[in-house]
Amino acid sequence: MSDDRTHVQEFFTARAADWDSKFPDDGPAYAAAAAALGLREGGRVLDAGCGTGRALTPLRAAVGASGLVLGADLTPAMLAAAVRAGRHRDGRLLLTDVSALPLRTESLDAVFAAGLIAHLPNPADNLRELHRVVRPGGRLALFHPIGRAALAARQGRRITPDDLRAEPNLRPLLAASGWRMTSYVDEDAQFLVLAQRDG
Repeated sequence: MSDDRTHVQEFFTARAADWDSKFPDDGPAYAAAAAALGLREGGRVLDAGCGTGRALTPLRAAVGASGLVLGADLTPAMLAAAVRAGRHRDGRLLLTDVSALPLRTESLDAVFAAGLIAHLPNPADNLRELHRVVRPGGRLALFHPIGRAALAARQGRRITPDDLRAEPNLRPLLAASGWRMTSYVDEDAQFLVLAQRDG
């Protein structure tokens, strides 16, 4: 495992047990972001970097019983927390790295990714891997339940111009990875970027 992946795994392992209790009011924001993907009954969706699986329930609601919901995460402790919370009933959990997904090319309708972009060791390559598993015309949602400014304030830091999530940085990164940004929202109550897979 690379140093970057080890660091991410250690970071989230230390926080897995009380992750949900630290952010108890995020449910409606996750539901709204999942709905923004425009999934249909029977759809196939991946929650990339699913953590404790907070998006799995609204994603299941969107695709119904006939749909496929997958949750992929690198950290066993986060997946264990998802199981303890009962969210494994809403989606199949995969212990895997989003840089090499064990999924067929063009097998999904959409990817949901909450808080993932900041933890990707090779964002362009990792976004290309998400592109690989989504069908042409499929969608990507990059989400965080609070916006960049609110998150920076919570963490006691300032937003810098090189912030990967800033629209002038993220739009070309997505384009270089095969995604066309269709919507960019960065407000105190939500960060949500929607993109479509071209070709």
